[in-house]
Amino acid sequence: MKQRVILLVGILISTMSYAQFEISAGTGYAIGSAEMKLGTETTTTSVENTYGSYGEGVNFQLRGTYFFNEKVGLDVGVGYLNGVDHTISKVDIPSLNTDVDAIARGRAYGATVAVAYKFTDNFYGRAGALLKIAGKTEAVVYRKAPFTEAERQENGLPEGSYSETNYTEDFHGKFPLGFVGALGYKFPIDNNFSIYVEAEYYGISLKRKDSELQEFNSDVFLPDGTQVANYTLDNLPEGVYKKITYVDELETGEDPEGPRRLSQKVPYSSFGINVGLTYKFKKAAKQ
Repeated sequence: MKQRVILLVGILISTMSYAQFEISAGTGYAIGSAEMKLGTETTTTSVENTYGSYGEGVNFQLRGTYFFNEKVGLDVGVGYLNGVDHTISKVDIPSLNTDVDAIARGRAYGATVAVAYKFTDNFYGRAGALLKIAGKTEAVVYRKAPFTEAERQENGLPEGSYSETNYTEDFHGKFPLGFVGALGYKFPIDNNFSIYVEAEYYGISLKRKDSELQEFNSDVFLPDGTQVANYTLDNLPEGVYKKITYVDELETGEDPEGPRRLSQKVPYSSFGINVGLTYKFKKAAKQ
């Protein structure tokens, strides 16, 4: 037991004798990796799938790295993703008076905990865990479409009546755990500052937990363009729900388009290039 204590103290002393800390701030752009089907585009002649990852977009990062020795350290970071718009539904059929333009984008805060390794003084790598700590997938939808015959009869509307709807819906996911890996190179400016360039990979997907309408407006028109009804968040039409919960199982006979729906995974994996500035603090004095 005494020998173990002496060994542990020796390790701590050797670690403290090197103790190198640095902080980095940067930004970058990532493209989708392991892309999945996100939606469709429909015209009078074809229907085409759209693919992507909500991890595509601009990111901002702040990281701190503590090196225990000349090679190995612990890297902890936080970041924000401002994702690009992805088409989840696009319909353009003028002959049917149908126009749909629905996009979705990622807005997420994440954290990383990784092991950092110096191959040389300037060439480094890091690998570890990626966590999403807050955020959403935001859908922005415009839909213009005629009522079906059943809908017209139910509401006493003449043929050719239509609706125009605009809404914003936020989707939230369950707590995910992913992988982060990066290789980078530092270009020293002086003894403390350096510019870094790195290639970074995120491997993560989110399982949907719930969604909530943030904005909603729907107008009902007769064939001549006369508005006869209006719906808002305080007066939602039948079959539209302000909040939806996503589950792994529905009971037999339960409406799959009701307030409880089957969950699905959405992709956030990406591969990107980051650039930024690193400040290296003075090493701890040797004991």
